Amino acid sequence: MNSPQNKNVDLLDEDEPDVHEPQRPRHKGIYLLPNLFTLAALFSGFYAIVMGIGGRFEQSVYGIFAAMVLDSLDGRVARMTNTQSTFGEQMDSLSDMVSFGAAPALIMYSWALQGLGKWGWFAAFVYIAGAALRLARFNTNIGVVDRRFFQGVPSPAAAALVMSLIWALDSAGYKDIHRDPALAWLAFGFTLYAGLTMVTNAPFYSFKDITFKRSVPFIVLVVIMLAIAAINIDPPRVLFGVFCAYGISGYIVYAVRRAKGKPASVIAMSTDEPDEAGLHR
Repeated sequence: MNSPQNKNVDLLDEDEPDVHEPQRPRHKGIYLLPNLFTLAALFSGFYAIVMGIGGRFEQSVYGIFAAMVLDSLDGRVARMTNTQSTFGEQMDSLSDMVSFGAAPALIMYSWALQGLGKWGWFAAFVYIAGAALRLARFNTNIGVVDRRFFQGVPSPAAAALVMSLIWALDSAGYKDIHRDPALAWLAFGFTLYAGLTMVTNAPFYSFKDITFKRSVPFIVLVVIMLAIAAINIDPPRVLFGVFCAYGISGYIVYAVRRAKGKPASVIAMSTDEPDEAGLHR
């Protein structure tokens, strides 16, 4: 027969968990679908580098453009399937650094900048360093940036700017650009501009406030139809013009905002301000 003291001890033992039982670690998996798109984008960037080293620059352009499309899909797929994860975000940043940072710099160096000696090294490094700084700043400022704009040109657009130059000149029959000083310096200017524009504070429209769930006027479909037809006339030159226009649009928006006396920066001082409601992630 247990004494009252023993009963109290038994009750205490029943209430407390067994601290000596080893805890099994929980293994967290990763979501397959969005990361497949990210890996495909990474492969496209790697393919572009290999093609550029081999002198097949048109194929390297296709690789970067494919990476751009895949990069735009992985985040959307993750949100649609509710499979967002910190792992996926980090994987996406590393893929972007390869596809839109290292790959364009190396391809541009092989295509034209190698003919400029150390100046070619300089421009290629400025570009790849700008891409790294751009991605790091984007990852740390996600919650305080007006979601309608990018702070500096995004790395995929910077890659498109330099790669579309390669595509336009290569399709026009210009070969061995590194042997032509005038064209090599033109490539130098584009590479340097793209690298520095990634780390500016100029606001570049992000198109994130566009939704396909709302109805649009009929004229919008007509404009889209005309745009597709125009691109089909001469894809290399038309897309080169489009990316050049986007590449300077941020500075135009910056100048217009300053002229109107509005804040030119897209960084919010406080996300609680009424006029900033819903503009940040």
